[in-house]
Amino acid sequence: MATNEYLRDAVHVTLPVASGVKSGQAVKVGSLVGVAITDRAEDGTATVWRAGAFNLSVTGAVTNVGDPVYITSSGQLTATATDNTLFGYALATKAAAAAEIPVAIAQV
Repeated sequence: MATNEYLRDAVHVTLPVASGVKSGQAVKVGSLVGVAITDRAEDGTATVWRAGAFNLSVTGAVTNVGDPVYITSSGQLTATATDNTLFGYALATKAAAAAEIPVAIAQV
């Protein structure tokens, strides 16, 4: 058995997050993506789930279940790939206006 294991699955971790992050928000920390489960603490960190599916607001049309959803540098979810990071995959479809849909977090 390895004695240097830090976290078995690392699906919920404490990470430094942007100022103002609240529980339920999509976050990006470096190349890591997930959903904050706690509000940002005074030390600048929050507990972030990096697996599962969450109901999240996404801008842009999602025409097929399974379409990729991206996160912008400001933490907004979008159907637009250009200059954004893969966040997850849509589990529902929606029109172009911002709307909440279930999104499965990508295991990148």
